[in-house]
Parts: sequence; structure tokens; C-alpha cells
Amino acid sequence: MVGLQIIVVAGSLLVLASPPAHAAEQVPPMKRVDPLAALTLQTVPLWGNGAPGAKGDKPEDKPTLTIFRPDGVKPTGTAVIVAPGGGYLMLSTGHEGRQVADWFAAHGITAFVLCYRLASAGYVHPTQLHDAQRAIRWVRAHAAEYGIEPHRIGMMGFSAGGHLTAMAETLFDEGNAKATDPVDRESSRPDFAVLAYPVIDLDDRFLKFTGIAGPHPTTATLRQMAPHENVSARTPPTFIFHTSGDEAVLTENSTLFYNALRAAKVPAELHIFGEGGHGLGLGMTDRMLSVWPLLLQNWLDEQGLVSGPSANTTGQP
Repeated sequence: MVGLQIIVVAGSLLVLASPPAHAAEQVPPMKRVDPLAALTLQTVPLWGNGAPGAKGDKPEDKPTLTIFRPDGVKPTGTAVIVAPGGGYLMLSTGHEGRQVADWFAAHGITAFVLCYRLASAGYVHPTQLHDAQRAIRWVRAHAAEYGIEPHRIGMMGFSAGGHLTAMAETLFDEGNAKATDPVDRESSRPDFAVLAYPVIDLDDRFLKFTGIAGPHPTTATLRQMAPHENVSARTPPTFIFHTSGDEAVLTENSTLFYNALRAAKVPAELHIFGEGGHGLGLGMTDRMLSVWPLLLQNWLDEQGLVSGPSANTTGQP
């Protein structure tokens, strides 16, 4: 029998029907969610048993990927490896790393911030290139685990990280099918690339300042480190952003690479803004420059990279 409740309100009697005793049992229990889970980042080493050529066992000897997964939005099945800048002497992992990765994750793209080895720790070319290639292979090898499509893995770099990205998109291989390490069996070719105020032409000043090419670089080494000379028809589609006010890395670096892409008939898009200096990241505090991430989003959409994934991807491990 349904019970009755009698309540006196301003001199009037209200008779309310009590809910059935079993009503509370019909409400499913709330799923317990760890509130810290979305605030906790996962960082993985690129090599489980130590990186090749490691000079020690310190953090600077261990290249890593830090993973940012979409949360609250539908995963697209696309992934991007983010290489922060810092002149090969440091890593700007804040505004050219974490902030960028959060932006990608908010748009359904799984992001991996790459901490590669640095010249300031004694590592010279081709160590950084090997770290970048390994990062691409690692993400491709773990694609199913993170709900990523293996043919939708790109790389983005800022400044020196842009140089590293440009090398990675012009110097790649299909992997070693006979390798004992399954990661090494994967291709190191990125499916798209994004360059933000990239270093492309390594002049003597940059080489001496960073020491990235070693004390006595050979002609072959310098050629390998000149991405504009290594562009081919297989170089992936590329988006480039720069500003005319950048006095640290001149816009000629971007136009040099863009022209090489166009000559090889590689799809490319270049945006050069009139104002703004170096190291802007996403430029979100500048009303004029903050539009460039939207231009990037539009380009990614044109490439089919922010549309939904295939039926076999779930975005869950």
C-alpha cells in the first residue's frame, strides 16, 4: 500500500503520496570514478631496457613519451607526437608540450609529448632523429591499445623540435620485419606533419651554439640535417606556421621548406603572420595569433584527421 504524508503549509493540509518502498532500489548505483585519474599523466620510455647509445642512467639519458588522451570528446583515431623546442639544449615542455597536447586531446586527438635527448647532455645527431623515429614506431606499435589508426599518426614540432619533425618526415624507413623488438618492425614515416616556426637551414651560428652536429660534421651529416634537401614525393602533407617578427628563426626557414614541398608536389599549407616573435606556442594570449590553431584544425579536417575513427577503434585500451 502506498503511504501518505500529511504536511501543514500556511494553515493548509497537503497530502502527498509516499514513493513505493522499492523505488530507491530501482536507481542504479553511481559508478565510482577516481577524480585524480584525469589529472594523472602516463609517461613511458621509448626503450624498455635503456636507449641505444645512452651515456648514463639519468633522466636526460632516457627519451620518453607522455600521453594525453581525449576525455569528454569522441576520439578520432588520430594521434600526434609533439616535439617541443629549446635549441637542442633544453625542452620547452610547457607551452610547446603540455599545452599543445591538451589542445589536441580536447579535439579528440591522442597526443604524445616527446622528450628527446639533447646536445646539452652530450647527445649529437643522429641521436635525436633516432628518438623521433622510435617515437613514431612506438605509437604505431601500440595503436590498438590507445584506439589509434596506424595510418593516422603525425608529428608536430616547434623551433628545434620543428627541425627534428622535418627530419623525421623526410628521413624514414619501413621498419625491419625481422627485428626481435616488435616496435622496430613498424614504419617510422609520419602520416602528416605540423611545423611551428621551424629551424630548417642550420647555419654556422646555430651549429656552433648548439653543438648538435658534433665538433667536425661531415658533408653527409650536414646533408642529412638539411630537411629541405631531403624532401621527396613520399614526404607527408605538412602544415607550417611562422611570424615575420621572429628574429631568432627567420621566416626564410619556413619558405625554404615549403618551396621544397611544393616542388615535390607534396600537399602543404603555409601561414606567416605579420606580428609576433619566437617561441609563441599556440599564441593563445595574442588576439591576432590565437587564430592559428583554428587554421590548423581546419587543415586537419581537410586531411580527414579529425573525423570519426573506423568501427574497429574505440579510444579505449
